[in-house]
Amino acid sequence: MKFSFQLKSDERRRPLPHKIVIGRDATETDAHVLLKLLGFLMFHRERLQIEPSLHNDSIPFTPDLVELDYELRPVLWVECGECSVAKLDKLAVKVPEAEIWVLKKSVGEADALLRAMAKAALRRDRYSVVALDSAVFAEVCATMHSRNEVFWVGADFAAGLMQFDFNGLWYELEFAVTRF
Repeated sequence: MKFSFQLKSDERRRPLPHKIVIGRDATETDAHVLLKLLGFLMFHRERLQIEPSLHNDSIPFTPDLVELDYELRPVLWVECGECSVAKLDKLAVKVPEAEIWVLKKSVGEADALLRAMAKAALRRDRYSVVALDSAVFAEVCATMHSRNEVFWVGADFAAGLMQFDFNGLWYELEFAVTRF
């Protein structure tokens, strides 16, 4: 199944593409697709890509979102939803120059991941975990269709708030960022 998103924004410094399409395979949920969309909007940069093939034998993973530099090395790596601690540990070695972010749909999921990362003694000061407000996230997910319209206002990381219109409904989605 594919989901298309018509994007609009008033951010002139970071113009969004007119449209993006995010595919969902049999093992993914609508929530995972929405996390990828929100991650794309939060971290939007000119070279940000959704689930590209990296064509690099030393990196055996496909990122949910990635920005590559001009030498095709990841400088931003974003995992959305489920992500194993073992994968995060390997990413710290495989993509040493990249910022590594993980988006979770709830504070509970983020806290569980952070506890597992501490228990596995992952490298410190290497990861950032975003925990979304689960109630608002579920409401947005319930309004998602195969074709969607999004007006993006922005994400304020200092205030922990993203604002957007999704299919004609206004949302102010709070989030918390934890550095690990």
